[in-house]
Amino acid sequence: MNDHSLFAEHALLPTGWARDVLLSWNDQGLLTNVNPVDNCPVGTPRAAGPVLPGMPNLHSHAFQRAFGGLTEYRGATQDSFWSWRSLMYRFAAAITPEQLEAIACGLYVEMLEAGYTSVCEFHYVHHDHDGRPYADDAALSMCLLRASARAGIGLTLLPVLYQTSGFGAAPPSEGQRRFIRSTDNMLALLQKLKPLCDAQGTRLGLAPHSLRAVPPHSLREALAGLHAMDATAPVHMHIAEQTAEVEACLAWSGQRPVQWLLDHAPVDARWCLVHATHMSPDESTRAAQTGVVAGLCPSTEANLGDGIFDANTWRQAGGRWGVGSDSHTCVNAAEELMLLEYSQRLATRHRNVLASPTQASVATAMTLAAVAGGAQASARLVAGLALGQQADMQVLDALHPLLRELPSPDTMLSAHVFASHRQSALSQVWVAGKVQVQAGRHALHDIALSGMVAARQHLLQSTP
Repeated sequence: MNDHSLFAEHALLPTGWARDVLLSWNDQGLLTNVNPVDNCPVGTPRAAGPVLPGMPNLHSHAFQRAFGGLTEYRGATQDSFWSWRSLMYRFAAAITPEQLEAIACGLYVEMLEAGYTSVCEFHYVHHDHDGRPYADDAALSMCLLRASARAGIGLTLLPVLYQTSGFGAAPPSEGQRRFIRSTDNMLALLQKLKPLCDAQGTRLGLAPHSLRAVPPHSLREALAGLHAMDATAPVHMHIAEQTAEVEACLAWSGQRPVQWLLDHAPVDARWCLVHATHMSPDESTRAAQTGVVAGLCPSTEANLGDGIFDANTWRQAGGRWGVGSDSHTCVNAAEELMLLEYSQRLATRHRNVLASPTQASVATAMTLAAVAGGAQASARLVAGLALGQQADMQVLDALHPLLRELPSPDTMLSAHVFASHRQSALSQVWVAGKVQVQAGRHALHDIALSGMVAARQHLLQSTP
């Protein structure tokens, strides 16, 4: 058996579907051959169904998986993102390093089983319960590095710079005490993490949390320090997620958040603007033209009542986008695509909104766009089934009841995204040429998820 090759009767390449493709990779897991062949070579494994590129998850707060489903009750006269955030802070205040690592490992196993092959971890719980640094200031970052390595998922680690509780340098609240770092301290952390990430194959970037949490002078200094360290490092930022944030930014600066950022920061293709839900048409057009990626998290945005992203304006300006699971109320790559398309249908009262001029199939068009945008935001070689990219792949189960006997890979992918239980139609998931999920199940499924459940139980017992 050739353990560095896979034959696909149908493979979704960046240019579209191709027949009878031989995929081969080197010892580093990078694709060295993506070519059609007349026959499956002797000894080469044959994929059980259409082969898709692995999906990058461009926005994750791993610890939040622990309180999924626990905030779905009316706790205020009118619940909102802000009332949800107060509950989230309670979990953030209680979590231990051991619990974070267990939750992250379980979550990353879930992600792999759901088609995500890499993740951008927006990591902002840095310190001990009282807000003081651990003896090893990188302790919680190391938990995430170990969890991703154990699960076998690719990682872009994004330590979060968080300094204030609101626009105008409002002092941080008690609930934010574990998040706070000075700019110099953050740059020192990045310097410490850089060789460790390089050794593991993890990409390191920076996440200025939001305009309300990072004052302008700190944003300038942090970006300059990051650029001096690595001019290609990714930069991710929450922005314009909530209308209250837009109103507060207008009161502070006279500008909307994305407008202010474009006028005061070197936004370019290294950046991922997470959510960017409430942009004006002019902001959308200007931002799209910088080459930035919009980081869309449809399940979380729906769960928090954020609003609906204006995909039409963004795409008309050539905007790039990808998907993330954010707070992990849903951990399923195909389901995020479905929710994104359905939100656009509700907003526009049209169907098949996110098809493209070259791809009439919505599922195919969205998969290609989300992989390309997610790879760019990850700053990793995960941009699909192409030479030099990592051999990250999802294999659909051609014998799944809703995929069986369908006439084309387009319709099989459509059934996977819009008609199946989504995760149930995945046969295999590969990362860097290694099978991480077989018959829909990760080898660590039982152990990792049991560890996550135990950590959650302890957190529930210790959280007021």
